[in-house]
Amino acid sequence: METQSAPLTLESLPTDPLLLILSFLDYRDLINCCYVSRRLSQLSSHDPLWRRHCKKYWLISEEEKTQKNQCWKSLFIDTYSDVGRYIDHYAAIKKAWDDLKKYLEPRCPRMVLSLKEGAREEDLDAVEAQIGCKLPDDYRCSYRIHNGQKLVVPGLLGSMALSNHYRSEDLLDVDTAAGGFQQRQGLKYCLPLTFCIHTGLSQYIAVEAAEGRNKNEVFYQCPDQMARNPAAIDMFIIGATFTDWFTSYVNNVVSGGFPIIRDQIFRYVHDPECVATTGDITVSVSTSFLPELSSVHPPHYFFTYRIRIEMSKDALPEKACQLDSRYWRITNAKGDVEEVQGPGVVGEFPIISPGRVYEYTSCTTFSTTSGYMEGYYTFHFLYFKDKIFNVAIPRFHMACPTFRVSIARLRWVLMNMKRWKRKRRRRRKTTTMMTRQIWTSLMKMMRKRDGGESLMFPFADADALAFFREAVLMEALARIQSVK
Repeated sequence: METQSAPLTLESLPTDPLLLILSFLDYRDLINCCYVSRRLSQLSSHDPLWRRHCKKYWLISEEEKTQKNQCWKSLFIDTYSDVGRYIDHYAAIKKAWDDLKKYLEPRCPRMVLSLKEGAREEDLDAVEAQIGCKLPDDYRCSYRIHNGQKLVVPGLLGSMALSNHYRSEDLLDVDTAAGGFQQRQGLKYCLPLTFCIHTGLSQYIAVEAAEGRNKNEVFYQCPDQMARNPAAIDMFIIGATFTDWFTSYVNNVVSGGFPIIRDQIFRYVHDPECVATTGDITVSVSTSFLPELSSVHPPHYFFTYRIRIEMSKDALPEKACQLDSRYWRITNAKGDVEEVQGPGVVGEFPIISPGRVYEYTSCTTFSTTSGYMEGYYTFHFLYFKDKIFNVAIPRFHMACPTFRVSIARLRWVLMNMKRWKRKRRRRRKTTTMMTRQIWTSLMKMMRKRDGGESLMFPFADADALAFFREAVLMEALARIQSVK
């Protein structure tokens, strides 16, 4: 007689299949398994199971484990006890910081040296008590890694240089940022993230939803120059959250999207399609939006562009040439076209020879939020001065970031709309009353003239009637103008 086999349970599985199952669990479930049974507790403490979680959440490498001389589970628990509240943000922000420092160390060593050590939890709690608001967790997480930087030039958050304008933004430490926390109308509950000592420009993060801003939004302020109200501040939105803002900036830097020139990060955006080659000469364009020189009211959007002109190193020596003039065709979002033509570029007439590169920076403004430019340069050959030719400049588009109009301006617009409607209703009522009064007085005059007879039309012909109606209308309009 066959004996009945015992039911198959999870604990009755061999060790290897059970460890494979446990390897798919999250760290929370893995910890919960420790309280189910002694065997599961022993298997859940199997050190290789925690290796994946240490690398996924804390980015701990094999070298760090060796240096600390701890098992993976102990490393996970120790790190969790320190920054566990940021487990949903830590990996993304830590990776961004590691990538940024690795990229900048050989290129901008002074910038890396200006970074401060991470802040303590007690410091961040003290700042929250000082400003009376909770800091976003991803913001706190970043400042646990690095507490901003020293106020130096160049700043970590990018630079911009024109002939008469310079900007370099430093990442503020948490204490300095708390000192600039805003409670005034227009920037209520906003904490500065960056600061430029040359222009006073700052990027802000909204720690609370107020005045039409979403919580955790990062933006540049843009005072409304037409509202005559200091609380009317428009916003150029840079990021939906701190993580979005910081990681997108780091990605642009480490991917080479933002060029490094003279140990500074310049925030020019290069579109790979903005390249045109004519013969042996290649022209490429990068652009940037300058919020500190722009405004929404009145509409004035300032852009700068950097142009690179390069001749192939394989070109023949007799292909060397000199730039004589430029031609631009500038089109805004409404389709309005402006043509500009002039000698040289930024006052220079560069000579381009095989393998040589010439770069320059210029700027333009639009009354619309976007526009594009295209054109050509005119060159002559150095060895054949009578022979000239044109080199195409690729079409490049410029667009300002998403912006939001201040709540103060929206209230002002609504108030004026209501006032305009009330005034319009009064004008209509006044016009109707005046027309009736004029018509009645004229009818009385006509009745008196005709001996008291009541006539529908007190005129003999249509011309007289038309003249009468025109007289009534003109007198009514004159009275309305006097009321205005």
